[in-house]
Amino acid sequence: MRILLIGPPGAGKGTQAVRLAAHLSIRHISTGDLFRQHIDQGTELGQNAHTCIRTGLLAPDEVTIEVIKERLARPDTEHGFLLDGFPRNLAQAEALDGILADSKSRLDAVLDLKLSAGQVVRRIAGRRLCREDRDHIFHIDYSPPEVAGACDLCGGELYQRDDDRETTVCRRLEIYRSETAPVVDHYRAQGLVTTISALGHVQEVLHRALVAIDQGHVDASGTSSC
Repeated sequence: MRILLIGPPGAGKGTQAVRLAAHLSIRHISTGDLFRQHIDQGTELGQNAHTCIRTGLLAPDEVTIEVIKERLARPDTEHGFLLDGFPRNLAQAEALDGILADSKSRLDAVLDLKLSAGQVVRRIAGRRLCREDRDHIFHIDYSPPEVAGACDLCGGELYQRDDDRETTVCRRLEIYRSETAPVVDHYRAQGLVTTISALGHVQEVLHRALVAIDQGHVDASGTSSC
């Protein structure tokens, strides 16, 4: 199964993508993870990506498309994948259509996560990461550390990423509305889109996604709140 998960920053795409991919036994492919690998390795691509992330901008289409094309060509995607963070605009969507057509395949479903602008800012701006282990993540409202500024798990310093700052989040939202939201219309025209509320507990949102995948385009707009 080949799935695209789309939605504004802070909608929980990464969280849901990991769980969905594991449940469906398909590969989770995150452009954010791919670029962060390059940043950590100090490659030229990573340096360019870091400059874009700090200012709330996106990496150039040609670079992103090549990264995804190479990743989809690996053997571990033959039985399916879940894309998280790509495509971000119509040019990338059309490129993805072409990549899949070349391999005689296509997307099976597009899940559109919905979240208000206010919730987006609150979710992202409150996020804190541990400098010792980036997998240790806290939130000043939803999951605060026992000691302010310190990781509960290892004692490492907690910090706010540049791309989590409120001004950057607002810029990312503007980009999403102008460039990424039209991708939903592109795939809706192909009959692939199901819209899902991103509000509620992780397991609630996951259930909506699984129902959408199992039963097609159903009403998955649950009204639970965070």
